[in-house]
Amino acid sequence: MKFRKTEKSLTASVKAGFSESSGYRMEKDPRFPSQKKGLRSRRRPDPLEAVWGREIEPMLKAAPGLRPIAIFQEMMRRHPELGEQVRRTMERRIRSWSAVHGPEQEVIFRQVHEPGRLGLSDFTDMGDLEITVASQPLDHRLYHFRMVYSGFEHAHVVLGGESFVALAEGLQNALWALGGAPVEHRSDSLSAAFRNLDAEAAKDLTERYQALCAHYRMTPTRNNTGVAHENGSIESSHGHLKKAVEDALLMRGSRGFDDLAGYRRFIDEIIGRRNARIGKQIDVERAKLQDLPQHRTADYQEVGVTVTSSSGFILRKVFYTVPSQLIGHRLRVRLYDDRLELFLGGSHLLTRPRGRSDWNGKTAHIVDYRHIIHSLRKKPMALMNLVYRDQIFPRQAYAKTFDALLEVQSQRDACRTMVELLTVAHERACEAQLAEHLGDELDAGRLPDIAVIRDLFTPDEQALPDVVIDQVPLSAYDELTTISMGEAA
Repeated sequence: MKFRKTEKSLTASVKAGFSESSGYRMEKDPRFPSQKKGLRSRRRPDPLEAVWGREIEPMLKAAPGLRPIAIFQEMMRRHPELGEQVRRTMERRIRSWSAVHGPEQEVIFRQVHEPGRLGLSDFTDMGDLEITVASQPLDHRLYHFRMVYSGFEHAHVVLGGESFVALAEGLQNALWALGGAPVEHRSDSLSAAFRNLDAEAAKDLTERYQALCAHYRMTPTRNNTGVAHENGSIESSHGHLKKAVEDALLMRGSRGFDDLAGYRRFIDEIIGRRNARIGKQIDVERAKLQDLPQHRTADYQEVGVTVTSSSGFILRKVFYTVPSQLIGHRLRVRLYDDRLELFLGGSHLLTRPRGRSDWNGKTAHIVDYRHIIHSLRKKPMALMNLVYRDQIFPRQAYAKTFDALLEVQSQRDACRTMVELLTVAHERACEAQLAEHLGDELDAGRLPDIAVIRDLFTPDEQALPDVVIDQVPLSAYDELTTISMGEAA
């Protein structure tokens, strides 16, 4: 049409790359071909015409939440003659109807995030990754902290549930790793920590959480219960983190770890690499953070227990053994997520791994045979019906050995032999080596001989060093007390 302003129709058509007839046609009707097309009429009968307005549409109006598959199945029950081939047609029709006549949906409001303002905390279950520690499945979660602006992350392996102790330890680790505290901290209402608690216990947890945030000058906030997208900045990050862990496990070629510390280092390495990619954003956010206090606040719960005549105590439906010297004493226990720190007065005594009660509510047992072996040696038959007999064996080889002894020997002899084996493991500090020896003996179809084992694990006298102490003459001490006066200047 531009060429037509100065040229004849034929010349303008040639210059534009059209034929002469196309040029004349465009002069008569300058609309595009797509604008000339009318609405395409239906080429085949509507298979839903008889049921849509009379049955399906009333269903959608009465119950907007009905799934299309449910409506399709109901129509097939009422009208089998429709056939399976109308399913997709019905689903498309319902989707189009819902776009115009459906209920209003919740709107997500995107937020502008300021550096140093908001940090989020949440827990995510890691059971589907099938992690094992020392060949045993590890039932655990990850405490996950994330700064909204920069994306800084921190993760902490949690062995129990979503407790306040786990939150306090993980949050403080994250803040000290970050180097500052945000203005606001948001959680998901700590639903697991407050679930099934009475009003007094829930109030106590609330006060402790507020005190934790006050220590770091953070404003505590919570999203509305059941509204996960209000924590979307960390909820979506859960999936990315778990996929990163899954990828690292596949590249590692194994999901097993020798100990819990090794698995925690593995998680720390993944988090470190993820944070390294956004180092510039983290530096911008660090400049806006509040200064950390001079010290951390308590990330444990302190309770008092009394050691019973069983050389142990029960805490949270878990029985823990301690050295028998503590029977009758009152201990202070600092309860962490993964351990117990025991104190007698102000003196730290020992650290015990934390246990969890069984799912059916039965008491669990955390037993160290070294605490009771001296008494058990005097009464070996007590092993037979001991409440925590299965937990007293430090390794699987010891339990298998006891089962093999019971099949061949009397209960008295089997118990006496087993107690002697545990005594050797304790006195000679050869628990792992003895377990390996017992496993080899069982594989060879032989029972352990306690006399041979005592000889085998007796210290080699030739390997013991000869210590020679030179006696100092007593006159040397007199010289130390003698004051020598030098010449006056």
